[in-house]
Order: sequence, then C-alpha cells, then structure tokens
Amino acid sequence: MLLHIFHALVAAHIVTGATGAIAFWVPVIGRKGGDRHRWWGRVFTRALLATGGFALCLSLLSLADPIGTHPHLEGMFDVDFIRGIFGWMMLHTAILTINLTWYGWLCVKNRGQHRLNRTKLNFALQYLVIVAALACAADGWRIGQPLMMGIAVVGIATGLTNLWFLHKPSITRTDWLKEHVKALVGAGISVYTAFMAFGSVRILPEMALNPIMWAVPLSVGLGIILWHRFALDREARARANRLSTA
Repeated sequence: MLLHIFHALVAAHIVTGATGAIAFWVPVIGRKGGDRHRWWGRVFTRALLATGGFALCLSLLSLADPIGTHPHLEGMFDVDFIRGIFGWMMLHTAILTINLTWYGWLCVKNRGQHRLNRTKLNFALQYLVIVAALACAADGWRIGQPLMMGIAVVGIATGLTNLWFLHKPSITRTDWLKEHVKALVGAGISVYTAFMAFGSVRILPEMALNPIMWAVPLSVGLGIILWHRFALDREARARANRLSTA
C-alpha cells in the first residue's frame, strides 16, 4: 500500500513538475507584463506549489521508510544514502521550491505595497527553509555526502536574503521586480535540477550525484537572473534620465 501511494505521488509530482518546467519559459523569454506573461506566470506558480507539496510528501515517506519507498535501490545504495538523498535533501528542495514560488508570487502580486509581503506565512517559510537546509547539511556531513552540504547553502542564502528584503523599510519598483525574478527563476532551477538529478537515479543511477546534473540548471538559471537584473537596472537608469530631463 505504501509503495502504491508513493508511486501515485511520484506520478503527480512528475505531471505538475513537467507543467511548471514548460510554463517557466513563456514568462522568461516572452514579453514582460502582458496578459500572456501573467497567465503563464499563474500556471507556473500553481504548478510549482503543487510540485513542491508532492515532493514534501515524498520526502517524508522516504524518511519514514527508505527501502519501502525505493525497493529498486536496495543493494545498490545503503539505507543512509537513500534516506539522505530522497529524505533530507528532497525535503530541503521541496521547501525551497515552495518558499521561492510563494515569495516570488507575493513580490509581483503586492508590487509596491511592501507591508503586504510581511505575512506570517512568508516569514515562516524563510525560517523553515533555513532549518531544512541545516538539517540537510548535517545529514550530509554525517553520511559523507558533500552535495547535500553544498545544496544546503542555497537554502540558507535564500532564507537570509529573503528576510533581508522583507525587513527593508521601503522598496522601489526595481527592488520588487528583482526579487520576483530571482525567486521564480530560482524555483524553475529547482524543477530542472530535480528532473536531471533525482530523475537520473531511476534511469542512470551512476549519474545521480554527478556535479554536471546539478551544475547545468544552476548555471542556466543564474545566467537568466543576472541578465534580467542588468536589464532592470538599465530600465531604471533610463527612467531616471527621462524624469531628470522632463
């Protein structure tokens, strides 16, 4: 029964994750701010929240019964490895995905009304991702998996930088747009990382912890974030020049 529930969650996780992975590119590549951008942005947000929720359930089941949920890996990896990668690391990744998606959505939904971003849920998600990252790193240290410690840095950095933004007394249009891009592109990175890294365990187990599986989506995502940040800075400077010469 447990395995059937687990497989059903995996199927749902794949469907919502694939939907989010496809929807991700329309707002990233297309014209910003229009109806199409907003519609696909909502599809992406809902898909990613569902994906993160399913991943959270999968991670908790993996923590409770590593072999029962991953019988195909018995004899290939030990219990500590399965619990670490599919339990603690997936738990961290799931919370990180939910965190980034919700935070990024609030940034664009509330725009300049910064006080509306300071909800109990938004603050709780920041502390939760930091705790999950520390737990992931600690277990990675215990079982000798540097990848778990490395990925935990992303969760800690996310929680701390998001808290810094939430505590800012006031923000500009460029500020909330940058946070919106950072968070939702970051959520997109987590989806592609999951497909390439976690998915490879089933297809090519020997590639599961290959740094390339983690580096490719991270590098692409960081490139997208930096490109949009530079574009937003240029737009802000151009807007300031127009106002100064008006």
